Amino acid sequence: MSDWPRVRLHVVTGKGGTGKSTVSAALALALATKGKNVLLCEVEGRQGIARMFDVDPLPYTERRLTTGLPLDDERPGVVHALHIDAESALLEYLAMYYKLGRAGRALDKVGVVEFATTIAPGVRDVLLTGKVFEAVQRNSRNKGAIEYDAVVLDAPPTGRITQFLNVSNELAGLAKVGPVRSQADTMMTLFRSPRTAVHLVTVLEEMPVQETADGIADLHDNDLPVGGVVVNLVRPQELTRDQLASTDPAVVAADLKGVGLDPAESLVDGLVAEGREHAERRALEHDQRALVGALGVPTYELPRLARGVDLGALYELAGLLRAQGMA
Repeated sequence: MSDWPRVRLHVVTGKGGTGKSTVSAALALALATKGKNVLLCEVEGRQGIARMFDVDPLPYTERRLTTGLPLDDERPGVVHALHIDAESALLEYLAMYYKLGRAGRALDKVGVVEFATTIAPGVRDVLLTGKVFEAVQRNSRNKGAIEYDAVVLDAPPTGRITQFLNVSNELAGLAKVGPVRSQADTMMTLFRSPRTAVHLVTVLEEMPVQETADGIADLHDNDLPVGGVVVNLVRPQELTRDQLASTDPAVVAADLKGVGLDPAESLVDGLVAEGREHAERRALEHDQRALVGALGVPTYELPRLARGVDLGALYELAGLLRAQGMA
């Protein structure tokens, strides 16, 4: 059973370097089971989806990416991908709501679109989130478009996520009334509803865990729905506490000799130093895991994969997320 059965929009954020894009992709694969259609979106202009799935750079068009996670001998779903940029989103908005086909493209050529989104950054966020909103709330204006069972957004980092989603407040000083303000207010009804969950990705280090805690508090303060915390890049814990505590060079030398290896002093010293460093790291991770557990939200863990992240690894991570109840 999923921990988030009512959620249609999964927003994934995290401090830079924690692997939020990888988690977003794995979550999309995990959700695309039993014939479900899932849309994986990105808004930061990095073409991270294309690199992870080893495909050509994505245009501003929803594109079939791959099949989802196979489950119980049933037909897997399909993951589609979309790279959203503010300029294309504005042109689509003008064409859809104001029928400005050629006129909208003319505005783009003279730089009006870039000018407008530069002097009013809040408008840029409205355009980016507006396309995500449209994908979740498909209606007759977008004829022939795919209706998705879930949308996963690879969102901006934790430090900017509240500002990014809280578009109504961002426009307060720019537009009191009008269609853009009306659209922002309508979008907030989705972003603050049980159909949305903001998941945070962290690693077991002091700064990312603290930023995750601050992000959760900020989301709560702004009435935005907090999802789960994904602890990513977890190191294997194959050594017991007694083994970690055993850094006596004589014991290490005896163990080496017992398996037929020459217990040279340089080898023993190197192993002892690595063992102590690993023990310190494990102690730090233990403390940070306790802090994550005290955040009061569901938590999930994904391992550090020695071989790196390719499509096979994404399916492996997707299976782990589903087994833990995130999808």
